[in-house]
Amino acid sequence: MIIENHNRVHFVLTETSHPGNIGAAARAMKTMGFHRLVLVRPKIFPHPEATAMASGAEDILQQAIVCNSLEEATANCRSVLGLSARERRISAPCAELPQLGEWWYAQTLALPMALVFGRERSGLTNDELDLCDTLVHIPSNPVYSSLNLAAAVQVVAYTLLSQTADETPAPEQQSVYPTADQWHSFYPHLQKVIHLSGFKAFSGEVLTMRRLRSLCFRAHPTAQDLQLLRGLLTAMERSMQSRNDHEEN
Repeated sequence: MIIENHNRVHFVLTETSHPGNIGAAARAMKTMGFHRLVLVRPKIFPHPEATAMASGAEDILQQAIVCNSLEEATANCRSVLGLSARERRISAPCAELPQLGEWWYAQTLALPMALVFGRERSGLTNDELDLCDTLVHIPSNPVYSSLNLAAAVQVVAYTLLSQTADETPAPEQQSVYPTADQWHSFYPHLQKVIHLSGFKAFSGEVLTMRRLRSLCFRAHPTAQDLQLLRGLLTAMERSMQSRNDHEEN
């Protein structure tokens, strides 16, 4: 098995309500050779029950990073994959779990990647899903699709572990893609320019921005592409601001 890139995979648990689930998730990660655990606003952590459920994976709990937001948790990642059982009319591109390992080696072998898991009862919110560039679905029994957090982490970790470099050849040249933090600064800039232009979408601002996010994720631009877009936005912003100032005077 190929494990040298496992430190580039961050398992992000969002607002986990039960400390035992954090410990069980850490154990699931360690059995598959993964070590990067990131917690977003856990309800209770650290806690003896988390340690007990980790059962030998206490080192992962001790090294876990606790963040105040999903944006902070994924800021240095160039790929953010959200695990979701929900279907949305407008969303990032979706992938089935069997595609995950192949996709990882084909596109992000040398790039940091975040796998985002939602709350035990309600999963990820729409706003959180908007921060993910790909949504991943774990195939399950449609009649009873309930999968606890640690089990979901285990299944995903195994899928990555089982994918070998021999099965999926690495690309000849690895492209550099934007980090999540770069995306987080791009969208407010885009929204500001849209306001300056006077454009008003029939579907409303929130839905329009969600559509534009989805469009950007499907296009899968490189960091250089995004830099070009930021330059275009800056030029447009200056031009429209100058025009507006002239009209006011």
